[in-house]
Amino acid sequence: MSRVGLGFDAHAFDADRPLILGGVTIPDAPGLAGHSDADVVSHAIADALLGSAGLGDLGQLFPSDDRWKDASSLEILRLTAQKLTEAGYTIENVDVTIVAQRPRLASFGSAMVERIAEALGASLLDISVKATTTDGMGSIGRAEGIAALAVVLVKRL
Repeated sequence: MSRVGLGFDAHAFDADRPLILGGVTIPDAPGLAGHSDADVVSHAIADALLGSAGLGDLGQLFPSDDRWKDASSLEILRLTAQKLTEAGYTIENVDVTIVAQRPRLASFGSAMVERIAEALGASLLDISVKATTTDGMGSIGRAEGIAALAVVLVKRL
């Protein structure tokens, strides 16, 4: 049996932090505000995976407490993949769209795919990362932050 999951995350910019997306530090860009490392890409994927298997959501499993303060979202992805395996699921594919007016992200996509695949124990061919803008519309278009949407397919073993 296959199941689909959808995840979304968004954070406002915080110039005092590094920008981390898909486990990759993006140079010369303001970071994002958040309790962990604020990696919206990894958070969206983790939420999609958890939802696909009916395992709750990111906030339930990784609450904003001291344990997860400034935590690596790649570690959150690793633990999420472990929870899926324990529940009898395997990851078939992950597709992510980053929505950001700035910075330009195209040159970082392949590095994000590598980090995400490694964290999930997945093949590079099963991970897709893309970026788009909102052409100036809304809070993302005004460059107030970054959002990410993820769709995943998992299969019950």
